[in-house]
Amino acid sequence: MSKTLQLQPTLNLVTFGSLHNALSFAFPSGHLHSPSLSLSLTIPSRFRPSTTVFSALTAEQPPPPPPVRMVAVVAHRASSPLKSASWEQVMLHTVATINIPFYQAKRLKWVDEGYELLVFTDECITSSGQMSMRLQRELLNADILVIVAVTNKESVEWLNINSKTIQNVICLDSSADLKNKLGGYDVSSEVRGSIFRNFFANPQSDKAKESYEVLQTVSEAWDRRNADDIRFCLLVLINAYIRPVPVLKNLRAKGFSTLNCMLRNCSRQVFNCLLDPTCRKALQCLNQCSPVDQVCNYRCIASYESANLEAFSLCVLQKNNCLELEAEIPDKPYVPPMVKFRGQNTSYEMAEDLFVGWLGSLQWSWRVVAGQNPAYDQFPCQYQLFYRGKAKGSFWYEPVFQVKTLEGQMVWRRRKYRVKRGKVPGTFYFSVLDNGVVSNEFWTIVDVADNLSWGLFHYHGAARAAGQSYTGAVLVSPDGGFPNDRERSKVVAALDKCEIKEWELYFVDNCSCKDAPLGIPEGSSLHTIVQV
Repeated sequence: MSKTLQLQPTLNLVTFGSLHNALSFAFPSGHLHSPSLSLSLTIPSRFRPSTTVFSALTAEQPPPPPPVRMVAVVAHRASSPLKSASWEQVMLHTVATINIPFYQAKRLKWVDEGYELLVFTDECITSSGQMSMRLQRELLNADILVIVAVTNKESVEWLNINSKTIQNVICLDSSADLKNKLGGYDVSSEVRGSIFRNFFANPQSDKAKESYEVLQTVSEAWDRRNADDIRFCLLVLINAYIRPVPVLKNLRAKGFSTLNCMLRNCSRQVFNCLLDPTCRKALQCLNQCSPVDQVCNYRCIASYESANLEAFSLCVLQKNNCLELEAEIPDKPYVPPMVKFRGQNTSYEMAEDLFVGWLGSLQWSWRVVAGQNPAYDQFPCQYQLFYRGKAKGSFWYEPVFQVKTLEGQMVWRRRKYRVKRGKVPGTFYFSVLDNGVVSNEFWTIVDVADNLSWGLFHYHGAARAAGQSYTGAVLVSPDGGFPNDRERSKVVAALDKCEIKEWELYFVDNCSCKDAPLGIPEGSSLHTIVQV
């Protein structure tokens, strides 16, 4: 049967509409351990900010926008689902100081210096002291109020009274007596059908539906239960109701212009994907994922990898940028590389040897203990292979990891990165073509124990054609086990340099790892200075 005759039933299985939806996912970057920051999560297109164009004849630059003022109130000493860290610890992650009753969060300022988030606990409400008055004053000027895990009756009543003038109130894991309000409208957290029934005859129904979808997006991201998605929740609210958030502007397919680009430039790759059962399953799988669920998205990719999927994404995303996306490697936070190892200044050769690690004594350089992103650290049995290539000055990194596909099979995956030295010893530039998308990354060796019992590597990265940027770190050891108690304080100190907390880590399952496809190319070389 010809492809022309086969095409019609295939398109009934995957319509161009669903193909467009599938493309709206945040295409995972090649790096196995890259967390996609909240910045790498897609959001509904209605939240994409508009573009403001200023006349070239305008002599003066437009004035900076007013600051976005946010207040968070969290329950005092309430435990979060994140390794039992308190909600105070979670919301105060990477704050400037922790010795006063309220805190100024600075992680949001990595995105925009104009974002201000003050975090209070509801203890200041029940104490009825100076901090209660301070909170009351801050609420009068707040653009957004975020309430987390508050159930105390007195606190609930106080917040209901003092939040009446705030246009945007979001209540998460809190008392049902606290109400969500977005864009000045009350928004129920009930199921979608109930929302439509309640507002069907209401002239504000469009506003209600839009607010519901914002709430749904925030709720789904919140349920991911990690610090980056918590920040993403705040960015979605700012973008929808206060002012555009530039980093969220291009994380969604651009409607029919995307389809036109695909059919004009990549029709063969599109049809080959639709006609290939494995590639088609990948698109169908992605179409079922929430755009804020990177775990679901990346598992689809890892489960249904194929040559046709790679050709599809290489043409649509990488070569023709049909989604019109851009992304740059983040420069915050700045993480300094280690400057000495075993009492000697770190050189380029020494830093490369530290990456090579245990390879030679073992069949691998390192095994990953934990990482910061559940989308990638869900995969068990993660090995790292670093080695010097045959060509002079060449250096390579190959991660090997296991995937439990959506059909229940256990399969091995392997990637290959080119590694080049950075401007400072201990820093490196990585690049990879994975599933048709190029990712470029900047790695830093943060610390490695003198006896090579553990190491911590930090990275910033971006997949430009997928509109993603990300940052994070991986903790490694020779056997995949967490360093012993004597080393724990050093590990925590190294994580602090990356502005990462131990409770943010997702531990890799390294229990059943038989028949890993290890080995390096013949003619490769290993250490030059460091003795293992």
